[in-house]
This record gives sequence, C-alpha cells and structure tokens, in this order.
Amino acid sequence: MKKALIHIDYTNDFVAQDGALTCGEPGQQIEAKVAEITKQFIEEGDYVVFAIDLHNEHDAYHPETKLFPPHNIQHTEGRHLYGDIQGIYEESKEKDNVYWMDKTRYSAFAGTDLEIKLRERGITEVHLVGVCTDICVLHTAVDAYNKGFTIVVYKDAVASFNSAGHEWALTHFETCMGATVR
Repeated sequence: MKKALIHIDYTNDFVAQDGALTCGEPGQQIEAKVAEITKQFIEEGDYVVFAIDLHNEHDAYHPETKLFPPHNIQHTEGRHLYGDIQGIYEESKEKDNVYWMDKTRYSAFAGTDLEIKLRERGITEVHLVGVCTDICVLHTAVDAYNKGFTIVVYKDAVASFNSAGHEWALTHFETCMGATVR
C-alpha cells in the first residue's frame, strides 16, 4: 500500500501565539511530532503534500470571510509554515516527493489537483497532520474517505482551538470513517 502525508495548514496564522486565527498552545505543542512525522515521510521517499490555506485580503465573496478574521493572506508571514516546519520544507522543497499545494477551502481536495497527484502515484493511504482537527483536517478526511482512501490521523500531530471539537473529530475519524488514529 502506497502512502502519502498530507500536511494541513500548519502556518503562523494558525499556530503562532500572535497568529490571526491561532489555535495557540495546542498547535504549538504538536510541533515536534509534526516535524518528526514530516521528516520520516520525506526521508523514506513517501509523497508529502503541504496543503496550505490561501486567501486574498480583498476576496469579500469567500465564505470564510463571514466566519473568521482574515488569515493566511497571500505574501504574508502568517502564511509561512510554523517553527521548524518551515525549515524542513525549505530543505526538501526541490525533492520529487514533496509538493506544495495552495487550497482555498477547508478540504485539501476541494478545487485542487490533490486526488490526481495521489492517483498518479498509486497512493491508496493518506496520513494527516496539522490544524485544525475539527475543520480542515476533518473536511480533508471526509473527502479522502468519500474518494476511497485509507486514512491515518496522528492524534499527537493534530490540534484545534476548540478542544471539544478536537476530541469529537478524533472519535469521528475512527467511528464514521474507519480511520486509524495513532
């Protein structure tokens, strides 16, 4: 079974203390685990996708503008990967197994070429890390499930600003999608 790591929205705006839409400490506490998993996948030659939220500060019609403050705005520090993850990406971005993908919706599959990239490589299993567990990670997992992928979520490498939502999503991954939660 070929696998891929989908690295979801682990950016300054979602994780840094002063991020525009930060999950704060819960997101910061998973940095070492996210880094460890990311390095392992890159070193083993597995496909690693950085699926990163992208917004334009002048897009008044995007549905998230009614729900959240501006975040992950193109060409801002807030959109850079948080902490050590930025360095890991910079060191490996030229490798054939590392792919940066902009996304404009919660799910990394919505309006992107992610499914094509995975299918081209014969990938049948997706591993998920990042934030927020109950928003972008959840929506990506639901789409992966509906597209027939096997799903693995690392409970020590996902976080949210909503602890109840985080716990609910972890349970939902297992009970409703048959995902492995490690």
